[in-house]
Amino acid sequence: MSLLHSSCRIAFAALLHDLGKFHERTGQPVSGDLAALTTLYRYSHAAHTGGMWDVVEKFAPDLMRGDVSPFSGRTSGADITDSMANAAAAHHKPGTLLQWIIATADRAASGFERKEFDEYNADAEGETPQHKNRFQARMVSLFEQIRINPQAPAGQFAYAYPLRALGPEAIFPDKRAAVEPDGDKSAQAEYAALWEQFIQALASIPQSHRNNWPLWLDHFDSAWLAYIQAMPSATNRGVVPDVSLYDHSKAVAALATALWRWHEETGNTGADALAKLSNPERPDWDEQKLLLIQGDFFGIQNFIFAQGAQTQKHAHKLLRGRSFQVALLAEMAALKLLETLQLPSTSQIINAAGKFLIVAPNTQSAREAVENCRHSFDQWCLQHTYGEIGIGIAQTAASCNDLISKRFKALTQQLFIELDIAKHRRFDLCGNTVAVREVSFADGPCGYHGRYPADRAAKGEKPACCALSRDQITIGEALIKNTRLLVLRQADSFKKPLDLDYFGYQLLFVKNSDDSSHYSQLARSGELVRAWDFDLPEADGSCFHGYARRFVNSYVPVLDDLDQQLSDKYGRWEDDTEFDREHPIKTLHHIACENRRLQENGKWLGEIALVTLKGDIDNLGALFQNGLEEPTFARWAALSRQVNAFFALWLPWYCAHGENGRFRNTYTVFAGGDDFFLIGPWESTLELAGVMRKAFARYVVRDDITFSLSAAMTQPKVPARQLAVAAEAGLHAAKQHDGKNAVSLWGVTVSWAEWRALMEERRDALAQLISEAGNLSTGFIYNLLLLSDQAERDRPEKANRRPEDALWRSRLAYRCARLPKHQQTIGKALARECGGALKQYRGAYRLPVSVLLYRQRQ
Repeated sequence: MSLLHSSCRIAFAALLHDLGKFHERTGQPVSGDLAALTTLYRYSHAAHTGGMWDVVEKFAPDLMRGDVSPFSGRTSGADITDSMANAAAAHHKPGTLLQWIIATADRAASGFERKEFDEYNADAEGETPQHKNRFQARMVSLFEQIRINPQAPAGQFAYAYPLRALGPEAIFPDKRAAVEPDGDKSAQAEYAALWEQFIQALASIPQSHRNNWPLWLDHFDSAWLAYIQAMPSATNRGVVPDVSLYDHSKAVAALATALWRWHEETGNTGADALAKLSNPERPDWDEQKLLLIQGDFFGIQNFIFAQGAQTQKHAHKLLRGRSFQVALLAEMAALKLLETLQLPSTSQIINAAGKFLIVAPNTQSAREAVENCRHSFDQWCLQHTYGEIGIGIAQTAASCNDLISKRFKALTQQLFIELDIAKHRRFDLCGNTVAVREVSFADGPCGYHGRYPADRAAKGEKPACCALSRDQITIGEALIKNTRLLVLRQADSFKKPLDLDYFGYQLLFVKNSDDSSHYSQLARSGELVRAWDFDLPEADGSCFHGYARRFVNSYVPVLDDLDQQLSDKYGRWEDDTEFDREHPIKTLHHIACENRRLQENGKWLGEIALVTLKGDIDNLGALFQNGLEEPTFARWAALSRQVNAFFALWLPWYCAHGENGRFRNTYTVFAGGDDFFLIGPWESTLELAGVMRKAFARYVVRDDITFSLSAAMTQPKVPARQLAVAAEAGLHAAKQHDGKNAVSLWGVTVSWAEWRALMEERRDALAQLISEAGNLSTGFIYNLLLLSDQAERDRPEKANRRPEDALWRSRLAYRCARLPKHQQTIGKALARECGGALKQYRGAYRLPVSVLLYRQRQ
């Protein structure tokens, strides 16, 4: 018996325990006798799970013959009571140990007290609190229920999600009236359409991968996410439908796998264990059977923006390669832990921006495995990055009762504390780790990272470099040409894998058409550990294409045919760097030129500059620890996934495809978790900041869950590290603003409400007046900047306010009155517009004025 494969089967059964909810809501008949199945499993949705198991089963690894442990094979002649289908469907009427393990995980994931579950179980197919039945009810927004102010009223459930497959636009909620059908027929038709798409998606998973349980289950998990991410899990009376069927079933799968492993490894598999699990008083729910393992990377920003002699020349590839490499390291660290613990991918319940959470059994062997992995991570990071980045690993024991809503908040607070301790206990420097390492610079420093020693001497135009940097360049190029990543145990039979091994794995980028028989053989033999689709969603938003999906790819602009036709706006650009003519990535110089406008005289007008956007959600830790009044394990995981989806799924796709490519020249260096770092042409990127803020408010359906942002404007030749320093300083200023929820640009920090007024209304009003005046002189616009500084000093609350500072009013009036004769008609309107704006916004008025000034730069 393979412990990993057995764990996969437990996870698969638990993941599909509510498959029947999906199928029943289609209104289609079940395979078999529904009445008999309902009698067997208690409820019709559970009957649909048992009845439709055969439909899904034909796309899965063989569940009938050979080794199907710990379940009974249906053709083995053994008692089929403990078949996988029964274990999945019997969660409301469990009888055996395996059935009770899945039922216990189901209840723990939902955070039910014993009495609450008894009430829920008595009416598991009723109506929602909004009196919608299971066909018509749609999932309501978790964000709407967050209580930032404890005195504020609870959410009114005004918003719900459309019942659609996962996609960048499908993750946005809408008014319930717009998404909740009024009748069962139309409601069931929506479910039926998704069911058909789901079955087609299962058929698209490579058949050869069915011989490799962990590999296939990873693909299946992505398909399951894609088609049930907006389905409410519970729709009965008294239960708010705020958790998706995916997030609930994923939590159940992780918990069930860990619980089974604990019972299996501790020998608690007999009648006594069954008696405790089935006892209504839950006598073993305080036993710490679970081990919650957290991981988090530190030192990411310094790593991504490290400098070397050749860094700026290759910045467009390096930034992209380093950002993806950090995401890869997080994925590989989680995979290493999972494989060492012999757990499937479904045991990783959180996966966002370098952070992960794995649910494991709380056994001695598991705790030792975690420590061994932590040591190997430390050694890898010390050997290849000299401690510049590292991975904090924390492990916290927990019981099922710790997941009950009344105790779960305390558990989450403990998890935050444990992870913070782990991040500050870097590399075990107080233990046996050697703090000073001997290295050789025989080949000189790495040309891409000046503090690392090169392991390959300079050759021709190629500088001396280290393997880590070579991989970054390779990744930066490969992400444009390829859409999939293969994780292999060894890659000797391939030509161009990455130089380094990543915690024991070899990585290879391939095109989506590279489905050769060789890969099939590797899948069967177990040499192919994972195969991930990292491409951006299609223009239509579709995400699943037969392979496990990882939302780790950023968007980077490339030169297209239109850019080639207008290439004179870039000046002499071909000499700046080496170009891949087949997939030419735009350099920072290209991006900086994208807001120039072609004049009638054939010349290009507008500043050549970049704007860097760096931001993150305000007070996110408090939102997770205290925001949900009744937190549960599934809600917590759902909230993490949804926060990540806005930045990791929607934002890169929107830059690539949104608004007919309006922001297609924006480089998403990283976007995920709760933060982002973008580089783009100066003016359109400032516009993107406002668009993002509006979209985020629409996403969280409220204005008091916010993010703050820094916008830093620089020339394209400014070193990448200085971009990061400037952006970080600006973000710090924005976070210091009263109430946060602010933007910092050009030394000015304003609230988002002020930003919208200044950078849209006031900017457009001033631009219109300038146009009507037949273009004002540059001197007049410069003078407005001086007047905004003077008006800022003239604020009544300023302690060092001087009498002459009040002269800005008369000076503005004088400048408007002294306009040339042909512009006199517009002078009074200018005085009113600028005077009102300066009085209201003072020094912040320089924001729209500066935009208009930079537009006119030659």
